[in-house]
Amino acid sequence: MDAAHALIDWTPLLRLLGLAAVIALLPLSWWWLRQRGAPLPRKLAALTALILFLTIDLIVVGAFTRLTDSGLGCPDWPGCYGELTPWGAKAEISAAQAAQPTGPVTHGKAWIEMVHRYLAMAVGALILVAAAMAWRARAQLPHSPWWATATLLWVLVQGAFGKYTVTLKLYPAVVTLHLLGAQVLLALLVLQHESFRARALQVARQHVAPAWVAVVLALVVVQIALGGWVSTNYAVLACQGFPTCNGQWWPSMDAVHGFTLLRHLGQTGQGGALPFDALVAIHMAHRLFAVVVVLALVALAVALNRSGDAAARRTMLALCALLAWQLASGLSNVVLGWPIVAALAHSAGAAGLVAVLVSLWARLRLAPGVTALASSAASGARRPPAGGPVTAGRPSAS
Repeated sequence: MDAAHALIDWTPLLRLLGLAAVIALLPLSWWWLRQRGAPLPRKLAALTALILFLTIDLIVVGAFTRLTDSGLGCPDWPGCYGELTPWGAKAEISAAQAAQPTGPVTHGKAWIEMVHRYLAMAVGALILVAAAMAWRARAQLPHSPWWATATLLWVLVQGAFGKYTVTLKLYPAVVTLHLLGAQVLLALLVLQHESFRARALQVARQHVAPAWVAVVLALVVVQIALGGWVSTNYAVLACQGFPTCNGQWWPSMDAVHGFTLLRHLGQTGQGGALPFDALVAIHMAHRLFAVVVVLALVALAVALNRSGDAAARRTMLALCALLAWQLASGLSNVVLGWPIVAALAHSAGAAGLVAVLVSLWARLRLAPGVTALASSAASGARRPPAGGPVTAGRPSAS
């Protein structure tokens, strides 16, 4: 035991967890005051909505951290040079900045990175509270408490991705997995949020089937992965101009090196310098697959409009707005030289698409009669025995 303690210093992690708990108390106190006297399921529904909102904020802050090259602002984990805040590491940061004036460590970048960590751990603390409440109120919930538990476990996985993003010096595959993990967390929270709201869409399956929405969602996730690979490898400016790339419709590309997953940033799998044609291949893959995603989203929007359901048409308008937002922000990144505002807008729009599509999928799968049952759950009524209509209407893990 003594040898283990000598090898692992848990002090920075424990300090950071304590600070995260203090930060989490701020939104938790606001939630508790607003929901004082409400039934436990209603409190949990409100807490889930709050965590969902903060998770979207966290995704944007994470994008800002990546886009400002602040991921190594504190090159250790979980603290900053072993300290709780960059204030305590002023000397180390100044020394690193003096040694490498254009390097990744500056006081500003250290604060950006640590704010991201503080917010991430605070969201994790709130999810821990939600998971405990879910098991306490499991007899009154419209869904299984294992959803909240799965969300908590996934947050721990995200924390591991965050750690290795730093300790492996922005290893591209790990950074991209960290980005995709944030979308998975978002999807888990949206599913639980929609289960509480129970807003079934009365749309005939010949118009829009849940499986079709799942396919479109999968295409969007692939495009987000490609976009993350572009950003992680700093390939946004590898193609100048639009719709051509560097004046060519089909430029020279090196997809083999570009899409070698197990390699360090800026290197090939063999350790050599990553050729420019590999960056072009990464960029072009994101552009070309965007055509597939646009066509899929347009087809889905047309089907929703033809369904005749007012709620489905509102979802259609949201999808069209997000699609226009993504096209505008994506083109701005290329034409305007990757301004941070456009890049942040593009990251936020991707999260918006995931949220809307997951919400649509959940609402299409909601069984008839679940709306009334979920409403009674939110008011504190006990759930019918297993095998009743609520069980049939629960969202499954598939």
